[in-house]
Amino acid sequence: MVTRTAAQRRAERRIAYDAYLAACPARQLLDRISDKWVSLVLTALADGPRRYSDLNRIIAGVSQKMLTQTLRTLERDGLISRTVTPSVPVRVDYALTELGKSLLPVMTAIKQWAESHIEEVHAAQARYDQEQRRRSKEKTAAVAAS
Repeated sequence: MVTRTAAQRRAERRIAYDAYLAACPARQLLDRISDKWVSLVLTALADGPRRYSDLNRIIAGVSQKMLTQTLRTLERDGLISRTVTPSVPVRVDYALTELGKSLLPVMTAIKQWAESHIEEVHAAQARYDQEQRRRSKEKTAAVAAS
């Protein structure tokens, strides 16, 4: 049996969790938390627990199916908690867990960055599209001339 040092075991764990590798579990988590609905749900829960209907109202454009799937995934990943209060009708609240709260500053920063830089992104897209149209016209003219 081969004995490994603590440093070797740490190095192996670092390799095992290299998000650039396709099979890395961290990469799978990055894929999930980079979903637009995930970031919007997490930031919507920043001020405290909310009911499903509140989330559905706040997050424009999310379908009931996507919101339900997103909430289930976040609960499974330990980022939110789901609390059922027996009443008529049954009350279900969603809240950030401590793990979810630790992710919140990153998600909030990304949301705020997107909101404050969208005009610059739109301008860059317009310049790019205009350049692509110009190049396409040049290619068409060159083919027609030959």
